[in-house]
Amino acid sequence: MATLRDAKIGQTVTVKRIHGEGGLKRRIMDMGITKGVQIYIRKVAPLGDPIEVTVRDYELSLRKADAEMIEIV
Repeated sequence: MATLRDAKIGQTVTVKRIHGEGGLKRRIMDMGITKGVQIYIRKVAPLGDPIEVTVRDYELSLRKADAEMIEIV
């Protein structure tokens, strides 16, 4: 299972599924990350946290823990 954390800089991926429960899953979905949406990986911090992505024409920074919950294709 590949997650958003595994994606490389410059790669465009598609969300397959969001793992997690309740408020945490809802928070990720409220940021515009839903099943089928494409995410472009813009930058990754030197230590890997956070990850800067482009989702639905806006930039977003995600923590590694949140990125691990997003399964990609």
